[in-house]
Amino acid sequence: MAKLISKTYGEALYEVAMEEGMADSFLDETEAVSKAFADNPDFDRLLNHPKISKEEKEEVLQNVFKGRISEELTGFLLLLIKKDRFGELKEILTYFTGKVKAENGIGIAHVTAAMELSENQKEQIAKKLLGTTGYQQMEMHYYTDDSLIGGVVIRIGDRVVDSSIRTKLEELSRKLYQIQLQ
Repeated sequence: MAKLISKTYGEALYEVAMEEGMADSFLDETEAVSKAFADNPDFDRLLNHPKISKEEKEEVLQNVFKGRISEELTGFLLLLIKKDRFGELKEILTYFTGKVKAENGIGIAHVTAAMELSENQKEQIAKKLLGTTGYQQMEMHYYTDDSLIGGVVIRIGDRVVDSSIRTKLEELSRKLYQIQLQ
């Protein structure tokens, strides 16, 4: 359900940005808004608190953002408060950012490895992704997760390539259980 909400509102924001010819400026503004909420978790909690009225939330939002971001984006944020969808803001802005970047030929890849990758390994992964996708540029995000045991998991949008040892062991285990049952 949350994914549908973020896609619906993110798509609406994208359409407004394209109609107004402001996709790049909206991109900069949405990244600034995302950073403001990430840097100030108390602000996010305030605007999502159930005991604070919508009117008070709208007033706080206007005091913080009015004049700093476009009227269209401010209006969009106010709409999210009115529709009780402000809790989905991060996902909505992530969807919008991904859509605009994809339109500009920039892919966003999330790479999780069992241990820290060297710069050479990171470059090889980025080069391979550029060669196998239609993007001209890749925005790379690297994470470590020692539970993978080895290998990497790469996520670009909804597509996932999982070559981790953990997944291979789980698949082998499932196959072994099937053999025992027959």
